Amino acid sequence: MTLFLLLLSFVITTKSGAEDNFCSKESDCPRKGIYSEAISEDWTAKLIEQINSAVENYTPCEKKKCSCHSSVIENDLQPFSDGITKEQFAIARAKGTKYQIIDGKLYREKDCHFPARCAGVEHYLSSLAPKLPNLEIALNTRDWPQVNHAWRHPKAPVFSFSKTKDYYDIMYPTWSFWEGGPAISLYPTGIGRWDKHRVSISNAADKWPWDEKEDKAFFRGSRTSEERDALILLSRSKPELVDAQYTKNQAWKSDADTLYAPPASEVSFEEHCKYKYLFNYRGVAASFRFKHLFLCKSLVFHVGNDWLEFFYPSLKPWVHYVPISPSTSQLEIEKYILFFKENDSLARDIAKRGFEHIWEHLTDKDVQCYWKKLLIKYAKLLKYDVVKDSDLVRISM
Repeated sequence: MTLFLLLLSFVITTKSGAEDNFCSKESDCPRKGIYSEAISEDWTAKLIEQINSAVENYTPCEKKKCSCHSSVIENDLQPFSDGITKEQFAIARAKGTKYQIIDGKLYREKDCHFPARCAGVEHYLSSLAPKLPNLEIALNTRDWPQVNHAWRHPKAPVFSFSKTKDYYDIMYPTWSFWEGGPAISLYPTGIGRWDKHRVSISNAADKWPWDEKEDKAFFRGSRTSEERDALILLSRSKPELVDAQYTKNQAWKSDADTLYAPPASEVSFEEHCKYKYLFNYRGVAASFRFKHLFLCKSLVFHVGNDWLEFFYPSLKPWVHYVPISPSTSQLEIEKYILFFKENDSLARDIAKRGFEHIWEHLTDKDVQCYWKKLLIKYAKLLKYDVVKDSDLVRISM
């Protein structure tokens, strides 16, 4: 009997030690079943004041000619305000797929690095081509931007879907608005078709109105960044507060890639709408899911503010979403969730404004409008005549 008790004690201790290994240090591991220290009245009052001030000082966008996003075009093209030379385009050309629009027709070099991503872009370019002047662009279909001025890269007009402020790259609406988004088991050909997701996810939001949503935070995604670890670990210690788990990605090799837990099943965007609080994290660059989460009419917690897509600047912290620092600890994340659980009307109002902004100002027409405005302004900066490249092939949709 004594030997049995010793063995049992060893098993329990070993299991407990394995759980402790999820945390790099003791301060990262909240005690199970015990909430963080009570939120002070002073902290609560300051946060409420911050939210009210942000809302009071916010001026909604006008719903015409994609005006919400026009400043992004101006900012991205400003480094090239003195014109774009043929030599600068040659540098850009080496970093992306070459496209030309000549006499209202779209042409592309024969090979594309990511064919589905090119197809997602070409859906818009081919329909806009008859309305555009002759031009040529170097379009980067990789996740990462290319021309970093902090690293003293020579200035060149590379078009990229996402960037930080350290890059000269010119942002364009990502291919995944139509085709070629991240491919997972639920979306084997990529998430794509934003127009269809707008309908299906907003319908799911109607199925789970605010008062019928589960009152906890939710996240599913692969471990593309360690910034996601705090929420995952909080979920393991406080499952009544957070449901956050890692899924597999293409780089997954073992449970070590999911913080020593079996990978969870993927969850559709529509199923996210069951929950009141949804977390968004960057991936390799900006997150493809950000815009989808707002359609659930849930409160979006956006972690980090470095990585951008063209529509991000139109969204305002505390007005449309809750901003969270990537270095925020488990206890701090818990504190924010508990605050909004205690201030339900504030959470609901931010969620409502977030949904309305995306619904009104990120339509398929807005995407087309942005492409058209961007390319017309870009073409005016070219300091040379664009001559048809005989090596390119005609693209027609």
